[in-house]
Amino acid sequence: MTEIYPRPTIFTPELVHRLQRALLAEGDELFSLVQDGAPEVLRSLLKNRTLAEDHLLALLRRRDLAEDLLKALHLHELTLSSYRLKLALAVHPKSPPAVLQPLLSHLHLFDLLGLCLHPATTPDQKLAAERTIVQRLPGVPLGNRITLARRAPSTLLVELLGGGEAQVITAALDNPRLKEGSLVQYLSGGRATAYAITTIFRHLRWQKLPSIRSTLLKNPQTPETIFRQLLASCPLPELKNLRLSSRLTARQKVLVGEELQRRS
Repeated sequence: MTEIYPRPTIFTPELVHRLQRALLAEGDELFSLVQDGAPEVLRSLLKNRTLAEDHLLALLRRRDLAEDLLKALHLHELTLSSYRLKLALAVHPKSPPAVLQPLLSHLHLFDLLGLCLHPATTPDQKLAAERTIVQRLPGVPLGNRITLARRAPSTLLVELLGGGEAQVITAALDNPRLKEGSLVQYLSGGRATAYAITTIFRHLRWQKLPSIRSTLLKNPQTPETIFRQLLASCPLPELKNLRLSSRLTARQKVLVGEELQRRS
């Protein structure tokens, strides 16, 4: 098999001139140079002593930057001291994990949330940002957790619901991004409190969904008054299967038996 090697750069007089300008240019000329199509010119530009934050921000608006250049930008002295550059580098769709991961620890909570919600965010970026938020949740003030619950994507809402705080639960259930499957996951995971279950059962958006009602019936934390109401409207085949569930408490099994006897 013939090996394919990168085509060597041909240093024409014109390219050499651009490389020299990248090293020596000042002011507005640098804004023109950040649009140069030659990677060699962009790498030389990073060595320019008059380079400023705004020049690098303009460079990071380009979506065709190579991974090695993004790594060099991450280590640039301007980036090390600039929050705006750290944020711009973190949201760049081509930032590799080696660049993205250390940057996320520097970002503010709601900038991380913005990264999760931005339509141009890659799946890897979104997952990394969500994990960073989850790691921070124990130290996040209640007011910020409520705001997160109002705006966060569905995967984060499961974690917020798990905290068991009344105001957070209410905000999360009203969030239009909360998905039915995520709520079922939360109710099936053993973290749902009696308060959360009661709030979900009474919520206009969720109370009539068969998957939610079925999951509430299989939760040992479901209050008896709610469990009885759910049993009364439970289809008979599901009721018979419910009797065999290993998740039910002894009292819930008694109630299932009574309901089956009532219908016989």
